Amino acid sequence: MLVHRWSALNERQRALLERLAAGEEPGAWAPGDWRSAYALHDRGLLMVDKGGGAARVEVTEAGRFYLRHGHHPDDPALADGGEPSVPSGSPAPYSERPVARARRAKARELVERLTSEGHVRFADPDDDEVAEWRRVVNYAKRHGLEPEGKRIEKVQYGGRGLEFFLTEGPHPNSRSQRPKTGVPVVPVPSRLASLHPVVAALRDDEGPLVMPPVLRRRSLLMLQGLAAEAVWRGYEVRKVSSYSWREGGVDVVVDGFAYAVTFRQEFPQSTNPERSARLVIEVAHGLTSRPGRWRDRKGRTLEQTLGVILGEIEARAVEDARRRESEERAREKREVRWRAAVEEAKERAVREQLAEVLREGAGRWREAVVIGEYCDALEPRLAELGGDLDEQAVESARRWLEWAREYMRGIAPLRHPQDMPTPRDPTPDELQPYLKGWSPYAPERHGGR
Repeated sequence: MLVHRWSALNERQRALLERLAAGEEPGAWAPGDWRSAYALHDRGLLMVDKGGGAARVEVTEAGRFYLRHGHHPDDPALADGGEPSVPSGSPAPYSERPVARARRAKARELVERLTSEGHVRFADPDDDEVAEWRRVVNYAKRHGLEPEGKRIEKVQYGGRGLEFFLTEGPHPNSRSQRPKTGVPVVPVPSRLASLHPVVAALRDDEGPLVMPPVLRRRSLLMLQGLAAEAVWRGYEVRKVSSYSWREGGVDVVVDGFAYAVTFRQEFPQSTNPERSARLVIEVAHGLTSRPGRWRDRKGRTLEQTLGVILGEIEARAVEDARRRESEERAREKREVRWRAAVEEAKERAVREQLAEVLREGAGRWREAVVIGEYCDALEPRLAELGGDLDEQAVESARRWLEWAREYMRGIAPLRHPQDMPTPRDPTPDELQPYLKGWSPYAPERHGGR
């Protein structure tokens, strides 16, 4: 098929142009993305420059025109005032398609809730929901919807649950967050002597650190170096609460946050002497996406990374402290909003109580009026029929009329005006319709909202 400069873009080309216009950098693109980029370049929609070793791309004015109008500005059909050559069934720009609009709305709503509530949880999402929320978060990141200086993070909670929260600073995998040179070296002892009590207990317990004796001794020496350095920095070192049978480690407690540091053999089943001699150190991830695993490598042993690992624990403590403060502020804000919602719901529930009393009184009044009108109509009718009825029938009818009037006087609310009712405290069920999604029992929203 002949492709003109102004021919309609395919789906992949259009999507790439949208992403680049939103600020995406080339990074580690797949070959298919580069093919689409050069196709856009050939049509004058994209500038591509690979000079100087760093790739640079930029959407041209023609490219932005295409995104705004859905066709190339050089389309010859436009020169005569006709319709563009893009087929009438050509898809709208990505940003204006229903899926993109819905995702943008979800991303904005998620950011608003995270800003006001601190975190958002979904108790039991299915695989499709998890995938959709991942796309929503990616959309928010790509289109700059995250609050300035913060980023959206997600973790699992409660088994299959999903939690989103805001955390400070750039992503830990960004270039600015890579380990710096000059990290303090943590001394590792050469003998298993004068051990920290937790390390000594590990040494004497044959359950943890199941690995060859040489690797077990090496692990204990590094654990001692790590524990001694942590204590020197003013941190607490205590026994790890749980780990698998091949592992062993310690908890390093910084500012009340405990971080489990565990050692294990990386390839316990390998018959290759070099691979089987490698160790792995892990710091439990918790609520962070920061690096948490270090391995022996040819150019670097784990003994050289202990300072990096302690630095990582300290960085996590700072991050967790900020998150704790943020969650506390969000909890306080949430409680204030909840209490305001409860007070408003109480007012409306009490109003409904009074309205019910009023409706009952109005109903009795209406009934009394109707009965009175009935009695007023019945009395002259009895007088008219007096000569046609026997005396006993007339007397019975008059007794019925008297009883009806007495009953009317008994139910008539205006005879004894109603005092101002004293409302009772509304029940949780009575509050629920007015709480706008809040729980009547605690500052929580139904369905994780």
